[in-house]
Amino acid sequence: MTSTHAFWLAGRQATGEDTFDVTSPWDGRLVGTVAVPTDAQVEEAVAAAHAVLAEFAATPAHVRAAALDHVSRRLTERAEEIARLISAENGKPLKWARGEVGRAVSVFRFAAEEARSFNSGDAQRLDTDAGGAGRLALTRRFPHGAVLGIAPFNFPLNLCAHKIAPAIAAGAPIILKPAPATPLSGLLLGELLAETDLPAGSWSVLPVANDRMPALVQDERLPVISFTGSDKVGYAIMDSVPRKRCTLELGGNGAAVVLADYASDKDLDWAATRIATFSNYQGGQSCISVQRVIADASVYERLVPRIVAAVEAQTTGDPSDDATDVGPLVNEEAAKRVEEWVDEAVRAGAQLLTGGKRDGASYTPTVLADVPAGTTLAREEVFGPVLTLRRVETETEAFEAVNDSKYGLQAGVFTHDLQTAFRAHRALEVGGVIVGDVPSYRADQMPYGGVKKSGVGREGVRFAMEDYTYERVMVLTGLDL
Repeated sequence: MTSTHAFWLAGRQATGEDTFDVTSPWDGRLVGTVAVPTDAQVEEAVAAAHAVLAEFAATPAHVRAAALDHVSRRLTERAEEIARLISAENGKPLKWARGEVGRAVSVFRFAAEEARSFNSGDAQRLDTDAGGAGRLALTRRFPHGAVLGIAPFNFPLNLCAHKIAPAIAAGAPIILKPAPATPLSGLLLGELLAETDLPAGSWSVLPVANDRMPALVQDERLPVISFTGSDKVGYAIMDSVPRKRCTLELGGNGAAVVLADYASDKDLDWAATRIATFSNYQGGQSCISVQRVIADASVYERLVPRIVAAVEAQTTGDPSDDATDVGPLVNEEAAKRVEEWVDEAVRAGAQLLTGGKRDGASYTPTVLADVPAGTTLAREEVFGPVLTLRRVETETEAFEAVNDSKYGLQAGVFTHDLQTAFRAHRALEVGGVIVGDVPSYRADQMPYGGVKKSGVGREGVRFAMEDYTYERVMVLTGLDL
C-alpha cells in the first residue's frame, strides 16, 4: 500500500506536479502517496463536466444502471482488500471497515435500481377546470447541472459513494473531492468507475487540498454542492454561494433516551450494549454516534453500571486486528481536543466513570455523568469515544433535553409504547427518530439528514437524486382525455 496513486481526471488517470503522503493514524506508517492535480487540471475537469451535461443527462437509464451495478459487484469482489485500505488510511477497525464496504455495495445497487425507475414522469389531468380541457401535464426531473461532492474522512468509501452514486443515477456529472486525510478509498472508486462505459467527463476524483476549495465552490459551472462535514464549514459554503443548491450533512450530538417502560433486565442489557457499541464505533467519529444518554430516574441506577461495564468491555488497539472494537482517532490533534473537552468537564464537576486517558491518537472509551450544561462537551459534537449520562424525571423532560442542542440529526428512543413513539416523532427536533435503538442506525436507502445546525437537504439515494434535480413540466394540448 505504498505506491503512488494517480487521481481521476474526466474519467482517466492523471498525475500532477506534486504529491502528498497518507499515513496510518494507528502507527504513522506510510499507506500511500497521492498525486495532486494542478490548477489547470482542476479547470480541465470542471470544463469537461460542464461540457458533458446534455450528453450525460440523455444517457439511457440502462447505461447508467449497468455502470452502477458494475461498481457494486466489483466492490463485493474486492471487499476484503478495500476494507483493509479503509482501515489503514482511516484507523477504523476492520470489523467496521468491512461493514462500510458492505454499505457501499448496497448504495451502488440502490442507485442502479433508482436509475431504472427514476424520472418516469408523472401525468396530471388539467381538465379539472374548464380552461384545461384537453390538456395533460407531464412532469419529469432534470439535473440542475454538475455536482461538486465534498466527502469527509470518517466514512472514506461510503460517503464518497453517497455523492457519486446518486449523481450518476440522476445523469448529473460529478466532481468528487475526498478528504485529504483519507483519499485512497475515493480514488479506488474512480478505478472501478473507469471500468464502465460512462461518458468521458461525467466524473472526476480530485484530491485537492481544502484551501483550494473556495474556487471550486464559487465556480458557476458547479451549481450543486453536496457537502458532509462540520457545521462551521458547511454553512460557510452555503453563505458564500446563496444561489446554489446545497445539500449539507453536518454535525450531531446524538441522544439515546431510555424511558420508564424500558425496564426489564433484558431491555436494559440491550440498551446498554447498543449504547456502548455505538458511542465508540468508528472511534466515536460518526455524526450519529451516541454522545448523550438521557434516562428516566426509575431505570437510571440499573442502567448506568450496565453501560459502564459494556463500555469497558470494548476492545481497543490495532485496527488491523479482527478483535478490535475501537481504534485511534483520525490524528493526534483530534484526540488532544477530545482530551481537553473531557478534562474541562471534569474540572467543572462532571463525574468520570471510566476512561479519560489518551495515548497518541487513541482515546480510551469514556463515560461521564452529571456534565454541567455550560461545558463544551455538553454543547458541541465531541466526535470521539465519549458518552455522557443524565437522569430525568419525566418523558417531557427527556424530550426537552434532546432538543436542548443546536444540532438535530437523529435520536434514539428506547420504549415499547407505540403512542410514546409517535409523541417522540412529533416532539423531537431531529431528522430521524429511531425507536427501540440508538440514533446511530442508518439504512442507506432512507432519507438521512437533520435540522437546525445539522444541515439541510437529505442523503439516501433517491432523496439525493431529488436534491440534484428539478421538476420540469410539459403540457400537452388538444388531447381526448
